[in-house]
Amino acid sequence: MGLLAVNARNQFRGHIQEIIEGPVVSEVDVITPSGLVVTAVITTRSVDELNLCVGREVVALVKSTEVSIAIL
Repeated sequence: MGLLAVNARNQFRGHIQEIIEGPVVSEVDVITPSGLVVTAVITTRSVDELNLCVGREVVALVKSTEVSIAIL
């Protein structure tokens, strides 16, 4: 499946900065050229199947139906 087939309008190109693997899910930090860090929580199985590793160029696809904000 190519990127054009994905229904996610917000796409951030970058490189994997860190992967924190868990037994079921893993956190993947992607750093963009502007220094923005986007963190994805995906299954550890997907990390393995996509052969993700630190330094690999990826695209973080963001699709959300809700964003909440709270005051401090």
